[in-house]
Amino acid sequence: MILKSLKILMITFLAITLTLILIGVLFVNLSPEFGGTPSKEKISEYEQLDYFSEGKFSNLIPTDLGMNIGKAIRMIPKFFANDPSRVPSFALPIVSRDSVELVQDSLPTRLVWFGHSAFLLQIDGKNILIDPMLGEVPAPTPLFGKNRFFKDLPIEIEKLPQIDIILISHDHYDHLDYGSIQKLKGKTKQFYVPLGVGAHFERWGVDPAQIHEMQWWEEAEVAGISLAFTPTRHFSGRGATNRFSTLWGSWVITGKNDNIYFSGDGGYGPHFKEIGEKYGPFDFAMMECGQYNENWTEIHMMPEQTAQAGQDVRAKVMMPIHWAAFTLAMHSWTDPVVRVTAKAREINQPILVPKIGEFINLQDSLWTKEEWWIKP
Repeated sequence: MILKSLKILMITFLAITLTLILIGVLFVNLSPEFGGTPSKEKISEYEQLDYFSEGKFSNLIPTDLGMNIGKAIRMIPKFFANDPSRVPSFALPIVSRDSVELVQDSLPTRLVWFGHSAFLLQIDGKNILIDPMLGEVPAPTPLFGKNRFFKDLPIEIEKLPQIDIILISHDHYDHLDYGSIQKLKGKTKQFYVPLGVGAHFERWGVDPAQIHEMQWWEEAEVAGISLAFTPTRHFSGRGATNRFSTLWGSWVITGKNDNIYFSGDGGYGPHFKEIGEKYGPFDFAMMECGQYNENWTEIHMMPEQTAQAGQDVRAKVMMPIHWAAFTLAMHSWTDPVVRVTAKAREINQPILVPKIGEFINLQDSLWTKEEWWIKP
């Protein structure tokens, strides 16, 4: 009787396990959130690059992601621990924008920050969206992530003006969101993305003629705007088995009068000085600062390194990004801004920390008007 009961329990356990595995496989293969896979023809082109081998892209210098599978599993409870310091304890002062404000004639070069790394850049009469993750959860399903700190964006996607260019730094969920692209693709003219990322957009129904893949140090002229795709020290992948299958990087955006740098994600390295020497100085630089940990310092900068990287790229003014929207690491939500501000002051690096939604007008004197991250 006991053996029979054990046998039934074992069969039930195996059936549940196989069912869960089947559901997982079907979800990964059928769910559009995971994106597409570069074609064999594309991969053949990538193989001509020094930083692509055996189906994977690599960083310019040796880079350790910081955790093996065992260590990552052990950190899961820490990540999902109920730590109140990781989220704001008050409603953030989001500045709302009206669609009429964004379509006036003779607009100055300016940006609107949506939190984390998402921006609307208006420059020389063109509208450019950078890493427009405008969804609620940076994950393929809400089960795998935590909600945005605030419900209402400065302006909803539907009220945005026509977009001339969307720029993507890499394909992680907190930078490339399927739902956002579905809403944006009908009002966007061109998409400039890293190598391999075009496969995601094609699967999501974007016309291939609108998709332009870029390799490191490649330059393009688009509607009077100069673009350059520059290296970072990071990684890519939207699933458990496709890390490094697409490229990652940063963007240089140059108009008639203004030169802007967007760092994307990545650890500190010599590439910042190289970018500064080749394309700087920059009137404004958006520098990654958040979602870091001592276990993965080679793929995400610590705040003190962010301030130094701002100097390396020769930024006249830098802004810390990659924070104030999501919890993707174990530090408090204000740790990035407190530490990077202190270091920037120490090394005399001008820094701006605007409110989410506030106009960042490059013709104005850029300074932090209010420490809005402190509870009123």
